[in-house]
Amino acid sequence: MNTATKLSGFALGLAAVFGAAYGVGQVAGPVAPAAEARHDPADTGHGGHDADPGATAEHLPGGLLVSDRGYTLQPVTAPTGEFAFRITGPDGAPVTRYDVAHDKRMHLIVARRDLSGFQHVHPELAADGTWRVGSPLAGPGVWRAFADFTPTGGEPLTLGVDVTVPGPLDSRPLPAPATSVTVDGYTVTLAGVPQPGRTTELTLTVSRDGQPVTDLQPYLGAYGHLVALRQGDLAYLHVHPHGAPGDGRTPAGPAVTFSAEVPSAGSYRLYLDFRHGDAVHTAEFTVVAGEPGTPTAAPTQTPTSTPTADAGHGTPGHGHN
Repeated sequence: MNTATKLSGFALGLAAVFGAAYGVGQVAGPVAPAAEARHDPADTGHGGHDADPGATAEHLPGGLLVSDRGYTLQPVTAPTGEFAFRITGPDGAPVTRYDVAHDKRMHLIVARRDLSGFQHVHPELAADGTWRVGSPLAGPGVWRAFADFTPTGGEPLTLGVDVTVPGPLDSRPLPAPATSVTVDGYTVTLAGVPQPGRTTELTLTVSRDGQPVTDLQPYLGAYGHLVALRQGDLAYLHVHPHGAPGDGRTPAGPAVTFSAEVPSAGSYRLYLDFRHGDAVHTAEFTVVAGEPGTPTAAPTQTPTSTPTADAGHGTPGHGHN
């Protein structure tokens, strides 16, 4: 990352917030600003979000906290074209031991505050506890970076921090809801609409040239990988599909079904990563949860993502086995 890049999450004096945020499989809590407030580490009852002063910390959405249960996400100055960060533990030292979750020890997800520019990459860990990867921050704007990981001996965590890339800003409106999108020559169709407070099945079906794709390749231990971000505060939802490759009952497409739960009415952006032809492709959808008149069909929209061939760690984009 360019050394001129401003780490707004820290330059503005963000302080550690100790609470609990569950970012894998469920988002909970009302829409709230993503500001991290100063918080007493001994008090784990509240998360410091003004929009919900009575909510317990254990019900905060994932990715809203820069510090949780003693673990803190700290961006590190890096050379041009690189993004680097550390996770410090309850003792203040960089964490160097992580469990493998979904085939990787660290998942780094970034998106601009307008929900464009989504990238999911897998950094490499240095001996000093620094994670490094080619910068996924593609252009000026305020970005939210999410570190999704499990420290050895600890619980799964999703921490988030804002990072500002200077330059002319071109804020993009949220695309309209649609049930079908086209990316890299693939058509992906969405069935199901999330409902607040209820587990909802979302089925995404992949086709190419009018034919169903029945030979999806495993990616991160599954035939699809789904992330959702809530418009406004960018609360983070990370789910995985029913079944697993090689379990004897889960087909390799064309349909991949997820169970998801969202807490509030509003707009969400869904990002489906799937692997086919030795490349990872990302289909993006806007969905509106819990509002009467939610459309069941809409014109096809075309995301701006491009295919990225598998190139191993340290490569921007989705090129990971």
